[in-house]
Amino acid sequence: MQFRVENGGAVTSDPGEGRRHPGAEETFGKDSGPGRTQPAEKKWSARKEERGGLLPGLLFYKMLGFLQHPVVVTADVNLNLVVLTLMALLSRLWQLTYPRAVVFDEVYYGQYISFYMKRVFFLDGSGPPFGHMLLALGGYLGGFDGNFLWNRIGAEYSSNVPVWSLRLLPALAGALSVPMAYQIVWELRFSHCAAMGAALLMLIENALITQSRLMLLESVLIFFNLLAVLSYLKFSNSQQHRPFSLRWWLWLMLTGVACSCAVGIKYMGLFTYLLVLGVAAVHAWQLIGDRTLSNICVLCHMLARAVALVVIPVVMYLLFFYVHLILLYRSGPHDQIMSSAFQASLEGGLARITQGQPLEVAYGSQVTLKNAFGKPVPCWLHSHQHSYPMIYENGRGSSHQQQVTCYPFKDVNNWWIVKDPGRHQLEVSSPPRPVRHGDVVQLVHGMTTRLLNTHDVAAPLSPHSQEVSCYIDYNVSMPAQNLWRLDIVNRESPADTWKTILSEVRFVHVNTSAILKLSGAHLPDWGFRQLEVVGEKLSRGYHESTVWNVEEHRYGKSQEQKERELELHSPIQVDISRNLSFMARFSELQWRMLTVRSDDSEHKYSSTPLDWVTLDTNIAYWLHPRTSAQIHLLGNVVIWASAGLATMLYALLFLWYLLRRRRKICDLPEDSWWRWVLAGVLCVGGWAVNYLPFFLMDKTLFLYHYLPALTFQILLLPVVLQHLNDHLCRSQLQRSFFSALVVAWYASACHVFNTLRPLTYGDKSLSASELKALRWKDSWDILIRKY
Repeated sequence: MQFRVENGGAVTSDPGEGRRHPGAEETFGKDSGPGRTQPAEKKWSARKEERGGLLPGLLFYKMLGFLQHPVVVTADVNLNLVVLTLMALLSRLWQLTYPRAVVFDEVYYGQYISFYMKRVFFLDGSGPPFGHMLLALGGYLGGFDGNFLWNRIGAEYSSNVPVWSLRLLPALAGALSVPMAYQIVWELRFSHCAAMGAALLMLIENALITQSRLMLLESVLIFFNLLAVLSYLKFSNSQQHRPFSLRWWLWLMLTGVACSCAVGIKYMGLFTYLLVLGVAAVHAWQLIGDRTLSNICVLCHMLARAVALVVIPVVMYLLFFYVHLILLYRSGPHDQIMSSAFQASLEGGLARITQGQPLEVAYGSQVTLKNAFGKPVPCWLHSHQHSYPMIYENGRGSSHQQQVTCYPFKDVNNWWIVKDPGRHQLEVSSPPRPVRHGDVVQLVHGMTTRLLNTHDVAAPLSPHSQEVSCYIDYNVSMPAQNLWRLDIVNRESPADTWKTILSEVRFVHVNTSAILKLSGAHLPDWGFRQLEVVGEKLSRGYHESTVWNVEEHRYGKSQEQKERELELHSPIQVDISRNLSFMARFSELQWRMLTVRSDDSEHKYSSTPLDWVTLDTNIAYWLHPRTSAQIHLLGNVVIWASAGLATMLYALLFLWYLLRRRRKICDLPEDSWWRWVLAGVLCVGGWAVNYLPFFLMDKTLFLYHYLPALTFQILLLPVVLQHLNDHLCRSQLQRSFFSALVVAWYASACHVFNTLRPLTYGDKSLSASELKALRWKDSWDILIRKY
């Protein structure tokens, strides 16, 4: 449908025609012919000197003419898109608040939404924070206060939880993916029929509907994946007509924004981003070879693409984390995973303990030493009265010295005193003498006053490393070796001072050059299951388990042991704050997200990538507490099977055409061939990059991980059908018969959608026999109550 209006003209049904309103040409007189324009010209000449020139008068003339005529707007409305969008909204938003209970992974995302509402810091290793922030935005707009206990799937939501608002954004993203599928196929220069086919398949795909109606992120990821592809196609088509136009810039920038949003939701979005980046690189390479363009023009094209597709995504990715860290400024349950410096930058928690500590460590300082990258858990250098056993279980002997371990809890036995080897005092002098990089120090255990020591005795669990102990003088031929050279890893200068929290340090044993290291092994019962600390003799370069930092710090004031013990037990109350820069916090948080190990235990509904293609698995999302109504993540088997066949058929046809073109036999016109290639690169390539990497992932996988790849297969399906109809059906009879088969096939897909609808929406209680009838595969887990 097309509407057209003109400035000063009537609206007509023909875009090429229009009649002017009577008197439209009478601006300064009834006749604008040559005979009548002279007086006007004379008037303008006379006014030229008064107004300083002719230009202001002409502008006034045009403005007056503009005001005398109606302002018209031209709009092209594609009713296909309007109807598709309305149908998609209906299918995703209908009874969105049902069920009013926690459904599957809503228990997982809901916790993070509550953290956002309460401004509490958390760490989620599954992906960047943008997706969580979008879900939290829904909660914020709905007035959610974060007070709900997300501890059980199936728990009913309390009245303060805005279920509709929390589920709205994923539902809108899922609905808008339907018309977007239409536009992508259309921008690939295929027919309206093929574009409608892609959208209708997206509309009735049961798994996509289920996933988009819940507080989950897959539908949002799919939306931005499709938006990135669509924006680039529109940009590429604008490139052929009006490069550097406003429309050209709009779609290019939107491509970069959509790619960054996809990556910001889940790391899976990186796959589609790399696909778009690869296609853009090929097109840029072709542009470089275009001799009709000047060098300056080519350079401008390259810079524009670099800014839009590289710089903007990087800046936006940083922006996601910036907003995330601005919002979450309070201490939370995941603090201990982070470094002491990061924890101290949060309100409450460690910040209340470390706030106002002396910045520079001096001789006589009382400190706790935390392993900077504690694995498997964060822990502090620790000692106690107990000694290593004389003989280990494997028959090896020990030094029988006092045990030194790494303890994962706050304890008074974590305190150490930094001592100058040349002096006996254990308190800070006035003025304090700061410890610098390269200084030799002794570490005195605060509660037992024994010095940290290592010697040529094998560690209890790491026989290739040295045992670390606190030295006890048994009057035997084993002298103390308790001198350690301080190595500040992140020093800014050779004379840098040792700083509280901020300095990452290593302790290098003077006698043996062994480095104090957390091995990560748990000691037996005689070591109270604490973590083993060793002297690593063969350390090659930097290793994170050898790095320590001062977390708690005070200046020792007493030389007497009993008074020192009272100091170690007393808290510090000084009101001074110290914060990390954003880039320091971002770098640490990003590294933790990439390296933190999630719970990879086997799940009842976990599956393998091979199960996804053939739909040999499903996920029971929710079961009504009293009836048999239930929600399953279960795909439309007709669409899934057809999409897999279309992918294989495309690959075979592409290979066939490629071989024949090598023999100089062109079955397709050049335009059709490149259109066919681009469709394959984006659709088959989109499926491949979003599916094949899962074979390399060592993590628990679920069926919903396949949905982004399935979306690209669905886009390919009508493309292959149109190709078969246009190029392989030779006669009109064959085309009519093929069209009838396509209609019958789509009708069967609609029938499957309607049959599985009770498991998609969960709004209908089925009998045991009806549920058994829906178990089309033995591997499907349909829940049947036993009354």
